[in-house]
Amino acid sequence: MASGAVLLPAALRADSTESIQHAPGSFSFLFLTDTHIQPELDAANGCEFAFRKAAGLRADFAIQGGDHVFDALAVDRKRADSLFDLYGHTEQAIGIKVYHTMGNHDHFGLYAKSGVEAGCPGYAKQMYRERVGATYYSFDHKGYHFVILDTVQPTADRSYEARIDDEQLAWLKNDLDKIPAGTPIIVSAHIPLVSGMRSYVPLNLPKPPALGPDHPQLIVSNANDAMQVLQKHNTLAVFQGHIHVNEVVTYHGIHYVSSGAVSGNWWHGPFLGTPEGFMVVSLAAGKIDWRYETSGFKSVAPTSQSW
Repeated sequence: MASGAVLLPAALRADSTESIQHAPGSFSFLFLTDTHIQPELDAANGCEFAFRKAAGLRADFAIQGGDHVFDALAVDRKRADSLFDLYGHTEQAIGIKVYHTMGNHDHFGLYAKSGVEAGCPGYAKQMYRERVGATYYSFDHKGYHFVILDTVQPTADRSYEARIDDEQLAWLKNDLDKIPAGTPIIVSAHIPLVSGMRSYVPLNLPKPPALGPDHPQLIVSNANDAMQVLQKHNTLAVFQGHIHVNEVVTYHGIHYVSSGAVSGNWWHGPFLGTPEGFMVVSLAAGKIDWRYETSGFKSVAPTSQSW
């Protein structure tokens, strides 16, 4: 793929053309997150390994939960372009439509150590929008309404905050108010709205590569604002990435499902006991179930470190 080429065959839009007036159907979809593709650590082969296994599961489509690449935050344009090129080529192995969620590592040049100037072509979310599509949007499939949220907001000091901005919150409320009452809803959010992740690691454990020092970045800081909106509708589940562990928290009838990563411990083996893999989600007559499918990939550089 040529540098700067659009990753997807067509840009995703925030509006939907498929009717949801009929009763919810039965099908499965995949939730694959935190691929962190890079030429090092045999990561491209690891992604393709997972994608080919996913392709054999006959799902209707896949949702990519964010952090496609490792890493666009702190690199120059040439490296970032090469990572998105590599991801776009490798994703073809899935063989089905993929809807994309933006992750923190998908922001170009945000960290000052990238060497690029703030506001340069492609900066922050612009490269993703040009190569992948919208950062938040919704779509409908067989009587279900799917919402993709953008949970990463750049800050003035060239970092990022886990937050859903006011404009997006207003869009979310309007989007859900427009669908027929009772329509089952599934959400994708890269950074979790709800998680007990802080309880799983020692206080003195060094921060993982995903986190910076200055802003709330592990859990969405204003999650309750979005949750209040979701709780007014028939929201079945929110699928989440970022933390690389399997976890389910159910609150007010909504399942907040964090998924293990395709990359596991950033391509160094399992992370906190969760091996490399992805979610298979089954929907039937308005009900939801899921399971975690391990990819079987073996790291070329395993480590016992927790991050």
